[in-house]
Amino acid sequence: MALTQARTMPGVMELLPLDQIALQQMLDTIRRNFERFGFLPVETPVMEFSDVLLTKQGGETERQVYFVQSTGALEQGGKPELALRFDLTVPLARYVAEQEHDLSFPFRRYQIQRVYRGERAQRGRFREFYQADIDVIGKDTLSLRYDAEIPAVIYSVFRDLAIGPFTIWLNNRKLMRGFFESLGIVDPQAQALGLREVDKLDKRGADHVRDTLMGEAFGLSAESAKKILDFVQIRSSSHADALAKLDALQTGNVTLSQGVSELRETLELIKAFGVPETHYAINLSIARGLDYYTGTVYETTLNEHPQIGSICSGGRYDNLAANYTKSQLPGVGISIGVTRLFWQLREAKLLGAAQSTVTALVTQMDEAQMPAYLELAHHLRSAGIATEVVMESGKLAKQFKYADRAGIRFVLVLGPDEISKGVVTVKDMRKQDQFEVPRADLVKTLRVELEQAQVMPA
Repeated sequence: MALTQARTMPGVMELLPLDQIALQQMLDTIRRNFERFGFLPVETPVMEFSDVLLTKQGGETERQVYFVQSTGALEQGGKPELALRFDLTVPLARYVAEQEHDLSFPFRRYQIQRVYRGERAQRGRFREFYQADIDVIGKDTLSLRYDAEIPAVIYSVFRDLAIGPFTIWLNNRKLMRGFFESLGIVDPQAQALGLREVDKLDKRGADHVRDTLMGEAFGLSAESAKKILDFVQIRSSSHADALAKLDALQTGNVTLSQGVSELRETLELIKAFGVPETHYAINLSIARGLDYYTGTVYETTLNEHPQIGSICSGGRYDNLAANYTKSQLPGVGISIGVTRLFWQLREAKLLGAAQSTVTALVTQMDEAQMPAYLELAHHLRSAGIATEVVMESGKLAKQFKYADRAGIRFVLVLGPDEISKGVVTVKDMRKQDQFEVPRADLVKTLRVELEQAQVMPA
């Protein structure tokens, strides 16, 4: 029988164990920080009913949906009833609408799961990837204070990920909408198109945005296009500078004035949350392409690696579940595309080498002493030290080589001399250091070495 070629489809990320450990550590850091701020875990099914998932038609994301069909349905020629989720926001909307009467509001949830999109096969674009989301959902109203709490969570997450200096950029869509209104652009659809173009400023440059605004789709005058570009290129360099730049805006328009007021209050609260002012700033070009954002919007970038783009984004929306319930459910949230971020950080060599989750390897020198090896491993595991035992005989050099390739830090040798002396020989594979330890002191010694490794750079 011919063998089937082992292969994976494009757009998925499979990792070797040490890289998988590094990814898991990133996910654990994100989860730990979400929980630190009082967010509760939620999971939704990977599949949703197609009509529930695709309540909003025509968007780019909706054109990338994977439909799911059972063998029986295929044989009957029926339409796909189910589809894989393409983000975590639409399933959240369905979840909140369905569970509304059993939830406590404001509802604070985090969700870390895989999502699926039919992306074109290219480097760094994934069809299956992890997203890590938080949202705060209110009933009827939601205080602006939550808009300020979100950057505090972002700061906490990326501080602990330790991937370099970063900036949380903030804007409020009411600023741009109000500015459009002051120029006579009042049609909501035209404003939405304009916001999408402005959002491309940092990616495609001012000339591209200017040409688009003056093109056939918008038909703005050169003067209006210039005013918009001048407006959206406003950035701040400090907390005081951000407030001064907001105060300097012409606020004759009601929507613009409201946006200035909301963004000003948000900035003051972010400072009160303890976020260093070196880590947040206003950027009036940020609009976020999705139309459901109505107020504060966020994007986070690495200062020394701007080519990576936004590593975390989100914002405020007026009514999360309008397609599923008549209840008014405003909210604010963010999303981290973890798989893409991990891939980009690895490509930029910003991730250090991960250590194996196995701390110690007990070698085998004599099959007759297997009970002693197993007893030593049991002793270490009972003390919370992850330990593996070499179960098949072989040359000691080969066992050391295995530990090195597997990323196991400590190799333990229990030969006849060690047994007679009541000691264990420890080889630290990271430091390339070898020493003897009394059996009774082994756990304490390994813990000291591990604690030093957490404080000192590798």
